[in-house]
Amino acid sequence: MQHYPEAALYVVATPIGNLSDISLRALHVLQLVQAIACEDTRHTQTMLRHYGIDKPLLAVHEHNEAQAALAVIERLQRGERVAYVSDAGTPAVSDPGARLVAAVRAAGLAIMPLPGASSVTTALSVAGIAGEAGFVFAGFLPSKAAERDQAVQALQAEKRAVVILEAPHRMEALARAMALLGTRLVTVGRELTKQFEEIANVAAQDLSAWLAAGGQRTRGEFVLVLHPGGQAQARDDGGRVLQLLLAQLPLKTAVKLAADITGAPRNELYEAALALKKA
Repeated sequence: MQHYPEAALYVVATPIGNLSDISLRALHVLQLVQAIACEDTRHTQTMLRHYGIDKPLLAVHEHNEAQAALAVIERLQRGERVAYVSDAGTPAVSDPGARLVAAVRAAGLAIMPLPGASSVTTALSVAGIAGEAGFVFAGFLPSKAAERDQAVQALQAEKRAVVILEAPHRMEALARAMALLGTRLVTVGRELTKQFEEIANVAAQDLSAWLAAGGQRTRGEFVLVLHPGGQAQARDDGGRVLQLLLAQLPLKTAVKLAADITGAPRNELYEAALALKKA
């Protein structure tokens, strides 16, 4: 069983929607600490009441994070345990918390992460993307139209999957900008883990039409996974190259070379090679 030292900051992941997604370890630590630093005290108080937890709350958000970190450090130096939670998910990724963590580390104090819900990994888990090429976390694209368009144009050259977050009031503008990406597939996660969760796979050029097709679709928080560029072509090329190589080479060698040459996912080529051998 893990030790929970005093004078430590505990960075605690909380649910991104469904309150049942809290971890047992998170509940234990939130009961154990002397205070909980949080992005929004009202939101966190409501969440804690659901779990029957009553602790002093410290507001640590993007507008006061540097100064509020000093108050947290003072508590830690007195030997207290302090937890930090953002409004949803894992702190310090796209939410506040990174400056607090950096300040606590600079003060030479302990920091312990408690993993849990994340909109990024939740969306990736249903996108169906092979993990060999990795992914890029872009977070929120710029809010100004010209800068957002430039960011989307830059995505045309990105061959890996890209995870994008967006707020409801900016989603329509983002969808219009992403039409530039044409038929590139996008997995859209809206209101993930919540009552009106919706997940769809849409071509980037059809994203605006998809939003317009449902009256509620412009509401709620969005996570988008832009699928790897050139994936379909790579699969086609990989299959053709694989057939030629299998005629001359052992299966594993042919698969490796076909993947290296075309960039097609190796696991898919391996399955295709097995099928070709059986045929």
